[in-house]
Amino acid sequence: MGAKIVDLRSDTVTKPTEAMRSAMASAEVDDDVLGRDPSCFRLETEIAKLFGKEAALFVPSGTMANLISVLVHCDIRGSEVILGDDSHIHIYENGGIATLGGVHPRTVKNNEDGTMDIDLIEAAIRDPKGELVYPTTRLICLENTHGNCGGRCLSVEYTDRVGEVAKKHGLKLHIDGARIFNASVALGVPVDRLVQAADSVSVCLSKGLGAPVGSVIVGSNSFISKARRLRKTLGGGMRQVGILCAAALVALQENVEKLESDHKKAKLLAGKCYSTLTVLIFCPLNCTCLIFSKTFPFVLDGLNEIKGLSVDTSSVETNMMFVEVEEGLGTTASKLCKDLEDYGILLMAIGSSRLRIVFHHQISASDVQYALSCFQQAVNGVRNENATSGSD
Repeated sequence: MGAKIVDLRSDTVTKPTEAMRSAMASAEVDDDVLGRDPSCFRLETEIAKLFGKEAALFVPSGTMANLISVLVHCDIRGSEVILGDDSHIHIYENGGIATLGGVHPRTVKNNEDGTMDIDLIEAAIRDPKGELVYPTTRLICLENTHGNCGGRCLSVEYTDRVGEVAKKHGLKLHIDGARIFNASVALGVPVDRLVQAADSVSVCLSKGLGAPVGSVIVGSNSFISKARRLRKTLGGGMRQVGILCAAALVALQENVEKLESDHKKAKLLAGKCYSTLTVLIFCPLNCTCLIFSKTFPFVLDGLNEIKGLSVDTSSVETNMMFVEVEEGLGTTASKLCKDLEDYGILLMAIGSSRLRIVFHHQISASDVQYALSCFQQAVNGVRNENATSGSD
């Protein structure tokens, strides 16, 4: 492996910045289980305010944040939650809602953009008249951005519609907002408006924001009060947690504005960029100038231009993308991953023919160009080997 490493496995791999390390070293702390840690209090207060909710709770991980949220809303065993069949809660959280909470997952198919059809959500809600044989629907879960759909954003209009369905049927709405700040930046919508319809939201601090540890749950005062008890039950109550919260506060202050750059770099590597055309028109009648601007997408040389690889550039909305390894290339995603690792490019293989790439604030523009060059060399190497073996 070369000396240069470009780690595109996930946005969870960031290292604490010097500002974070300094804040951690000087953090004011106390016992958070006793509710006395001032740095944790500041973080929770700031997050609750940002999201327009009454209260917030710091927890060690996003998985615990979602588990607590589901179990608070579904506090009677035999409850049912409606969620996407490709959602993080359903696929990657070890079945915790069922194992620990006795909550039954009722899945609805995720569309390519991360949404679920509204009519299918409503059709999945159990008729209370069938309570003798059916679980009781109590919760709907959304995910924004949607990881398994490539970091796609759920619009505020869509979220509001799901919220209306939930309210109509007396249900609660939880949003797995692990990358909700990415959605907010990409859509140009403040996070409080984006989650206005939700009863609870989990927010990851250690993904795109780059903090070393932790997530936060937001909701009403009564919801957070119950969540705090469950956090203790699950072993998530920590003592001088302000050391971690201090780094998270720095992440909030410094790294949210960097997310747009992450998105641009993802589009650049994929081969999708934007240019703004500005037209100046002089009006002789009143001697004034009118300025019209319009942004147009265009394609540059990126991964999508490498024969044997394909990227749906229209789906690259935030800091994540999937790369399809075409059958004719004569290799697998895992093998290509290993070849790229020799160049110092770290990726994740998803199945036999798909690679996942995720950007974060510690990936530079030069890293993007280097990664593209390494992809070209690795793929051409595959071709050369095939050509050689074919001629024998």
